[in-house]
Amino acid sequence: MPEPTVVTATGAVVAADYFQSYSVVGLLAVMGVLFVAVAFGAGRLLRPVVPTPEKLLTYECGVDPVGEGWAHTQVRYYVYAFLYVIFAVDSIFLFPWATVFAAPGYGATTLVEMFIFLGFLAVGLLYAYKKGVLTWT
Repeated sequence: MPEPTVVTATGAVVAADYFQSYSVVGLLAVMGVLFVAVAFGAGRLLRPVVPTPEKLLTYECGVDPVGEGWAHTQVRYYVYAFLYVIFAVDSIFLFPWATVFAAPGYGATTLVEMFIFLGFLAVGLLYAYKKGVLTWT
């Protein structure tokens, strides 16, 4: 049985159930936002507010804080973590390409596109190497 359709004033034909399915998604989104707002509001109204000097101290795993709260630390792994994320995301793009590459009629085009994509990655890696980002200091 064909779906009921509606003809608009401009003559375009629109499926009647098309917007109804989006209304369900919108209703669920509104209910989710309301649920979170009510939970936060109830927590704000029901919690006790008794600021004491002990509650205003910085919490350090149950130990009384000693010294300044700000400490300069040297983070060396952030560059490698960033490069890992970049190449992990790029490898995700390689798997769909491999499936399309086997399809008839797409082989040469997708091969050229993937070499261009890998070229951009190589240029970015070369740039990072030239800037000295990959050296451990």
